[in-house]
Amino acid sequence: MVSARHPEHAAIPRAQRVTRRWPLISGLGAVALSLGLGVLVLLRGTADTADAASLAIDRSWLAWIDRFRGPALDSAALVLNYLGFGLTASLLIPALIVAVLLLARRFWAVGFYLAATMLTGGAVQVIKRLFARTRPQDILVTVDFGSFPSGHVANAAAMATIFVLLFPRWWVGALGAAYTLAMMISRTYLGAHWLTDTIGALLLGTGIAVVVWAPLAAKLDGEYRLRADRRPH
Repeated sequence: MVSARHPEHAAIPRAQRVTRRWPLISGLGAVALSLGLGVLVLLRGTADTADAASLAIDRSWLAWIDRFRGPALDSAALVLNYLGFGLTASLLIPALIVAVLLLARRFWAVGFYLAATMLTGGAVQVIKRLFARTRPQDILVTVDFGSFPSGHVANAAAMATIFVLLFPRWWVGALGAAYTLAMMISRTYLGAHWLTDTIGALLLGTGIAVVVWAPLAAKLDGEYRLRADRRPH
């Protein structure tokens, strides 16, 4: 049984050895790659037309995925659009996650989740206005300003990364990866984003979550193990 009462003392040695340097380097590297991709798109031409705002891979991908449009996939994509949009994404889902973590007495986890989620959402809006990328022309849903990066995908990637770090189980990673990939595909399927918008968002959301996690790694791991140790065996 773990005797330490302070979460940081209850963490496993590997979590205690996590320093800010390498997680920060990897996380900031992912964010830098996201911004670099945005610069590449910006240098491609002016954003006055959809063609000027896209790369060859973007146009090829949209032409390919357009072949699969149909009622069944439309419904699935619209469900994912709903999960990542409006009050559902900004209030209902976060409130549910926070409530569950509070009931589990994962207080450090609540702070980590809120900080990473809010920073990701704020970064998305800043970058959208910075690059002002034009969206594809054939959009099947209501969208806001700016195509790069995808807010839906950035939020999905951040949430998946957060849960993998909070609950280190293979099936958590598998579900998180599947959800993020489905969101990436659905955003291009609906014509709301270019493929590179979703790749940039994946890097951004994952990178920010890792950067926020780095200084909290020992506390989060110790809190997880203290809660697990108190469960009946």
